[in-house]
This record gives sequence, structure tokens and C-alpha cells, in this order.
Amino acid sequence: MAARRRVAQMAAAAAFLAIASSPAAADTDRYAAIVVDVRTHEILHADQADEDRYPASLTKMMTLYLLFEAMERGEISLSDRIVASRFASRQPPSRLGIGRGQSITVEQAIRALVVNSANDVAVMVAERLAGSEQRFAQRMTARARELGMENTRFMNASGLPDPGIRTTARDMATLSIALYANFPQYYPYFQTPSNSWGRRTASNHNRLLGAVEGVDGIKTGYTRASGFNLASSAQRGDDRVIAVVLGGATAASRDAQVAYLLENAFEELTRRRTLQISPSNVARLAPVMPAGASPWSAPAVQQLGAMQQLPFEPAPEELGEGDHDEASAPAEEEPLLPGEPDMD
Repeated sequence: MAARRRVAQMAAAAAFLAIASSPAAADTDRYAAIVVDVRTHEILHADQADEDRYPASLTKMMTLYLLFEAMERGEISLSDRIVASRFASRQPPSRLGIGRGQSITVEQAIRALVVNSANDVAVMVAERLAGSEQRFAQRMTARARELGMENTRFMNASGLPDPGIRTTARDMATLSIALYANFPQYYPYFQTPSNSWGRRTASNHNRLLGAVEGVDGIKTGYTRASGFNLASSAQRGDDRVIAVVLGGATAASRDAQVAYLLENAFEELTRRRTLQISPSNVARLAPVMPAGASPWSAPAVQQLGAMQQLPFEPAPEELGEGDHDEASAPAEEEPLLPGEPDMD
């Protein structure tokens, strides 16, 4: 078992090295990252964290936030059913494939949003709570402002491409923390490994679940304009860390970057505890990565490859086994087109 794990680690390191040295991976125009200590809200690492980016399916975190709030107010329950309109049923992939007039329970909708990243279900939730997706998007943006997400604007419930949609890595970290802190009873849904609908079973696109110690959420996203996004939360002992990476060139390189940032963050928190350094006595941490290094630089890759325990295995696309969602999505930048499908 140990030998097999080591082989997987070496393969993953080699795969990441190949990705990170490629021209596509070296393009950081869409890249942004932030790492936050959830307990103290201290920023452990930030790279272009306040630059405008596209959230893609990370948008569905806010859709779920408003749904959880409605459940808390007693406006809707897990067993209530929501019905697909003609508009909802015609949403592009990723989708559950619900026909007009068909219905699912709220709990099924939550699982479909978390696991399948279903655009049709996102619209169903929006229409159920606000009457229309447009009004729901206005509520999403207003709630974002109340949470302190000053640089986020939502135009729909799914994250499908729209020139008006904007966010930042910092704002997505703020939303991630709010979901964890305000809805502990619903947060475990983000750990759902798979979801079945009809004859199909989909696996959670967040490959760090069960692969990186402590990871228990939260959401992936992809469009051609955004690149590969991931907001991830992990807990080890009393420490919880949120890491957000936007604009990854591939799902695998994004996953590797998030794993790398999480590992370094937990190591730093452990070091502080060992040295009995209080966070209040430390204004800012030095960057998690080597000083002056870009997220795709050789030092960062070498440090990742030198880890004793690389906490992930090669993604399916690195093994030539595309799974027709993130894995099969093109990595290169393409023009933003109306109605462009969200592949995640």
C-alpha cells in the first residue's frame, strides 16, 4: 500500500510539473488566490486577491446561501418540492436534465447544486425563492454587499457567462467562511461525494475531498472565461483554513495549487503554535510561496514535488480519462459568448 501510494505521489508530481511548465499554465492573467485562517480571519496568503475575476459555478455558493437562509426563516423546507419551468429546463450543461413541469425536493436540489453543479436546478431555486432568476440575482448581489463582498456582482443563479458578473478571490473566501459559520447544520452537504438522478450517478467535481487531509468542501467552477476555480475549506485539529484559487489552467493544476496552499498554511499555523506566537503579534505572514515566485514558477513546483506526502493523485484528464465535465473542458482562453455552457 505504501509503495502504491508513493507511485501515485510521484506520478502526481510529474503530472503537475508538466502542467506547470506548459505555456497555458504560465498564463496568469486569470489567476488569483487567497488563503484565510477562519478562526482569526487573518490573510495567510494573497495573490491578486482583489482583482476582478469570473466566479463561474462558485456563484452557486450564493444560490445555496440564500436557499439556506430561506430554510432558516421557515419559508421552505428540505421536503418541499420545486418545479422546473420551461426556462429552467432549457439551461445548458452542467445540468440535471429535469423536464418542464417535473419537480424535485429541496434536498435533492441542494445535492444537485453541490455535486452536479446543475444549472437547471440553480434556476429552479431562483424562481422558487424570488419569482424570476433576474430578481434572485439582484438579491444575491444585495446579500453579497451585506456580507462584505464589495467587489462581487451576480447576474444569474448559476454562474453561466455574463459580461456583468464579477467577483474576487477575497470575496469568494468571505462567502465560503459565511457558509461555514452561519449554516453549520447544512454545511456537511458540501462533502457529498456523489449524487444519483435517473440512471446516472455523478461524482463531486471537488477531487480534494477524501484526498487531502481535512478537506470538507466547498465548490468548483469552470467557464472558458474564468478558467478553473476552486474554493476549498479544510480543518485539522482546531485550525480551519479557506483557500480560493481562481483561473487555473486545468483542473489538475488548480487542485495541485490549492493542495499546496493548504499544506503550507497548516504548516505555518503549526509552526506558530510550536513557537507560541500569537496571531495578534504577527501583522502579516510572508507569502506561502517563495518570495517573488509566481504560482506556476519552478521553485513552487519543485517544493510541491519534494513534499513527503503529496495529497492528491493525477486527475482523470492527466491519465487520458476525461469525464466530460471539468476534465474535458478546454484550458485555453476563448471569447466570452452569450449562453456559453458552464462545464462544471
